[in-house]
Amino acid sequence: MSSSDSTDITDDAAGRQDDTAGPQDDAAARQAAEVAVELSEAGGPPDTRRLARRLRSVGDRASAAVTAATATARRGTATAAHRTAEGARKGAAGAGRGARKGADSAGRGLSAGMSWLTAQAVAMGPRLRIRDQATLRTQFPGLTDDEIAEMLIDRAARAAAAVGGTTGAWAALPVLPAFPAEIAAETLAIVGIEVKLVAELHEVFGKAATGSAPERARAYLGSWASRRGVYRVEGGLLLVAGSPLARQLTRRLAARVRRSAFSLGPFFTGALAGALINRRETRKLGNLIRDELRGNGKMVTATVLD
Repeated sequence: MSSSDSTDITDDAAGRQDDTAGPQDDAAARQAAEVAVELSEAGGPPDTRRLARRLRSVGDRASAAVTAATATARRGTATAAHRTAEGARKGAAGAGRGARKGADSAGRGLSAGMSWLTAQAVAMGPRLRIRDQATLRTQFPGLTDDEIAEMLIDRAARAAAAVGGTTGAWAALPVLPAFPAEIAAETLAIVGIEVKLVAELHEVFGKAATGSAPERARAYLGSWASRRGVYRVEGGLLLVAGSPLARQLTRRLAARVRRSAFSLGPFFTGALAGALINRRETRKLGNLIRDELRGNGKMVTATVLD
């Protein structure tokens, strides 16, 4: 699954975004994939200044879409207040209807932001450079499969910690970038690191997904979301709007967003929290997938209906 195989994923879930999120643009996905690959494969500590620039670039790409969704939510809240006041003059029933309509509008705005983030995560998959079993054994000569797996987990955990520490350090700057952009940048970079880890662990233990680059990417994204071995899907589409797996992916991303928020603490407490949480969670995921693959865990097969 090299960058040359980076075919766009055209699942309905990636395409059916709320109009408030703006037209589909996967530039953030491409840049996040580059960051994830560079950090995961680095043999030493990252260049923090370079990493900060790369993450800021991802954040800039994310800002317009996330800001649009947030603005919609704010308009919904303002509309709710206006309609509630207007409805109060017309009676309790009118107030209730106005509040419900405003809340619905706010909900659509927030949903649009998560829909955009989900679409970027899906688009990022085929752009991650995944090293096959032969390449990994060449790069880590003399190591057993278990030892290679441990090296991959260590490097991924270190990469995730670097991302959390870098975005957390932004909160100590005199002029803060938009928090939604920070969170989006960290979330996409960490998802890229972890999906790459999941894929390469499958390669190490000889259980790689099959098919085209998008098909393999979908399988590994499903594995990441479900915390299980390769998540094979019959019939082609992995993510159909409203499908159980699509909801699972969105829930997993929402949890990832909540963890990213810890990086926004004051001064450098956020940097420390972000680094520690990311390191712990990425290592936990890697150990879980490694243990299942090493123990010949059964693959999960899902049938997704339109």
